[in-house]
Amino acid sequence: MRLRLIRHATLELHYAGRKLLVDPMLSLPGAMPAIENSPQSRPNPLVPLPVTLNELLLGVHAIFVTHTHRDHWDPAATARVPKDTLLLGQAADELKFHDWGFTRFQSVYAEFSWEGVRIVRTVGEHGRGEIGKAMAPVSGFVLRAEGEPTLYIAGDTIWCPEVERVLREHQPDVVVVNAGAAQFLEGGTITMDADDVLQTAKARPEAQVVAVHMEAINHCLLKRFELRDQVEAAGLRERIRIPANGEWI
Repeated sequence: MRLRLIRHATLELHYAGRKLLVDPMLSLPGAMPAIENSPQSRPNPLVPLPVTLNELLLGVHAIFVTHTHRDHWDPAATARVPKDTLLLGQAADELKFHDWGFTRFQSVYAEFSWEGVRIVRTVGEHGRGEIGKAMAPVSGFVLRAEGEPTLYIAGDTIWCPEVERVLREHQPDVVVVNAGAAQFLEGGTITMDADDVLQTAKARPEAQVVAVHMEAINHCLLKRFELRDQVEAAGLRERIRIPANGEWI
């Protein structure tokens, strides 16, 4: 398995002989308005893609979509992703993609097998309390294939019983978490803060944790250096990776 952070939650994944993407946000910097009611009023995305769109989309076999908030699937993705690309996502989003002209959307209800890859859809809590309920639904995915590490893409969730259950039941070797401590002017964080990332690593000591979803959207307040400082203070530097945009793991 090879994994590259493109930007925010957008990942390029080479797994079981297939090139996969996760949550493509493809807009040019500043092409989308700021997420409202958040501490920093800056147009999104804040940073450019580290690769060209042609390079990123070339040879893609399938795309995983955890949900359709515009920082995970944006208008540029609707325009640029070929309409016959296999999309794997939650049933709640199937009609949207049909309306957008996509012809191969596969709803993953619980489990789905594709090209030797077993895919399990997971859930989480996209925030605490009422704001978490308002942000739902979101998904994550566990991928398992012969000769590959078990990969858990948690999606937009805080540390919660649902995440703990996935770690316990599926025992992933690699866990990708959306950090950034995204939040609005009111309410708590809606993605993982530093404590959540540390808790995830401690709950599954055998796994490599990869923290993404930082420094690209205006309501994500946790910076990479801040998370890195807390990871080092906790003695988990070897267990938690914090890749730069474009970096391969």
